[in-house]
Amino acid sequence: MEKVKKKHVCPECGSTNIIYDYERGESVCAKCGAVIEHSMIDFSQEWRAFDDDQKSRRVRTGAALTPTKHDQGITTEIGKGRGELFKVASKKRAQYYRLTKWHKRLIKSKDRNLSFAFSELQRAVSQLHLSRAVHERVAKLYQHAVNKGLVRGRSTESIIAALLYTVCREEGAPRTLDEISKASGINRRDIGKTYRYIARKLGIRILPAKAQDYVPRFGSLLNLSEKVQVRAVEILDEAAKYDVTSGKGPIGVAAAALYIAAVLEGERKTQRDVADAIGVTEVTIRNRYKEMVEALGIKEEVEEKVKEEEERI
Repeated sequence: MEKVKKKHVCPECGSTNIIYDYERGESVCAKCGAVIEHSMIDFSQEWRAFDDDQKSRRVRTGAALTPTKHDQGITTEIGKGRGELFKVASKKRAQYYRLTKWHKRLIKSKDRNLSFAFSELQRAVSQLHLSRAVHERVAKLYQHAVNKGLVRGRSTESIIAALLYTVCREEGAPRTLDEISKASGINRRDIGKTYRYIARKLGIRILPAKAQDYVPRFGSLLNLSEKVQVRAVEILDEAAKYDVTSGKGPIGVAAAALYIAAVLEGERKTQRDVADAIGVTEVTIRNRYKEMVEALGIKEEVEEKVKEEEERI
């Protein structure tokens, strides 16, 4: 197999017309015939795969490096439990046991800390249904915090929870403190305190979350259509022009906007339904609802839709 490339220059005649013969592992000048390189290594794969399953079975390299593992995913582990010991010949068991014991002893305390923290992170990410981008970003920030000595004397779970809260807002997929508290088992107050400490030490500045960022998630929790979610975002954009939403909690504002949009689009949910799904009180939704419909001049239209729905029921 021969292939012509015009990248290298022949040292004999200066020609750029170089022929690469991959069967012989040579590169030859097509003009003067000088052999420029020999015994070249072919880095291309010699096997074919027609689907992802075949590719994963035939590939002879490990998984890609990932920051979500304490060792970037290239660790060597001697045995995964006592059951592995009995798969070895009886004469070799003592040696195998010593290797396993010393392998564990030689692991640094930092690696043990990261291993535990990343297993906790994996569990929280899975429970909160977060993306891989969020997972990797939190892992990198945690490693940075460990290198700066910020985790000493503090709960690993609280730091992971605080970083999750931070990165979710950075990535435009915010989660409420209640959701993160439930997933991590750490109370809201401790998460808030750790978040402020970590943000100050790592120089992280997070702008206040917008109510619009919560609409897709809350809409899916309430099983509302995209049409309702788009209408809710429009209501929030319009309400911002009248300065109705400033200074108010974004979660309560987003809940009220979804309630109004659902009523207007004929997918009405009660205030109790919205409050239970999102985790706010009915009083909060009621107050934000009143402020928004009065500012936008749609109070009569919304109330009329509610009455029609109640009569139909």
